[in-house]
Amino acid sequence: MPYARLSSYYFFHFGALGALVPYWGPYLLERGFAPAAIGVLMAILMGTKVLAPNVWGVLADRAGERMPIVRLGALLALVCVLPVFWADGFWAMALVMAAFSFFWNAPLPLMEAVTLNHLGSRTHRYASVRVWGSIGFIVAVLLLGWGQERAGSRVVPLALLALFAGVWLACLLIPDRARSHGEHAQLRLRRLLVRPEILAFLAACLLMQASHGAYYAFYSIHLEAKGYGDSAVGALWALGVGIEVLVFVNMHRLLTRFGARRMLLASLALAVLRWLLIGAFVELVAVQLLAQGLHAATFGTFHAAAIHLVHHYFPGPTQGRGQALYNSVSFGLGGAIGSLIAGSLWAGAGPLATFAAASGLAGLGLIAALRVDRERRY
Repeated sequence: MPYARLSSYYFFHFGALGALVPYWGPYLLERGFAPAAIGVLMAILMGTKVLAPNVWGVLADRAGERMPIVRLGALLALVCVLPVFWADGFWAMALVMAAFSFFWNAPLPLMEAVTLNHLGSRTHRYASVRVWGSIGFIVAVLLLGWGQERAGSRVVPLALLALFAGVWLACLLIPDRARSHGEHAQLRLRRLLVRPEILAFLAACLLMQASHGAYYAFYSIHLEAKGYGDSAVGALWALGVGIEVLVFVNMHRLLTRFGARRMLLASLALAVLRWLLIGAFVELVAVQLLAQGLHAATFGTFHAAAIHLVHHYFPGPTQGRGQALYNSVSFGLGGAIGSLIAGSLWAGAGPLATFAAASGLAGLGLIAALRVDRERRY
């Protein structure tokens, strides 16, 4: 079990997310992009997750090898981020972001499958590896908040370049781990996708991530407009992920006690509350601390429970494509839909209406999750 090497990949991958999510919107705003354009550009980051993981997943499942394809994606992401320093105008920036995010997003589901195969029968221990992604996110958010206050937003693409380099170097050190061949050898993905509980699960994942669209695209802008400084913004982001770390550390106990379905339902219910708190009470620091604490549920427990269900729903030769489908439907399609909705509402309807819409999306996800298989306990 190459724990340190697997953990290093998650550290740098989600460290890059810590550079993009809180700071890319303000970076684009400083470079002169309008809120509607920022919504579209942030949707591109999410939208590439629709196609990229599925392309990489099909290639890897057919080849029977994952790590060579993961390493190629990491290298191409590093190369494609370089032009961001010279991209001028909406279309140039859109092209650069589409290119680097495609190759950055593509390998993650394959890494999830590799990690779960290394874990073998101990899949409930997945969170002890994934927790290093949350730690990487925290480190990036705090350091960039400090650096941006002193040097401005130009440090954001530099940090992203360094983190992409870290992702590529980490990939070089991770050994592959093939899937086991056996009772699922003849299983086909299309046979799984007609099962109502799997369709309900994917719908819940899509709606949960769509509800995060306003948060990822505009939360930092929302805070800064109300007088929060860069360090305070970074600290609030870090707080949310810091509590998420505690959840990941204890996730194997939570899954054993409550089961994945109950954790999905609880996470979606808390997401409904969280977005309303952010939209309506941004001036109250105590309320924002509470809302950020709920990130442990809306992302941490939800994602860990979802990964657990994906591993059971998509066994054997469907593993890579199953993980890719989960990522593309939720973080890709759901994230893109959420960003587009938020971008269209922000300037006209305002922050409160935008986060209320996010709360509504989470509520729809809760309804969908009620259809997730209630007879089995994962």
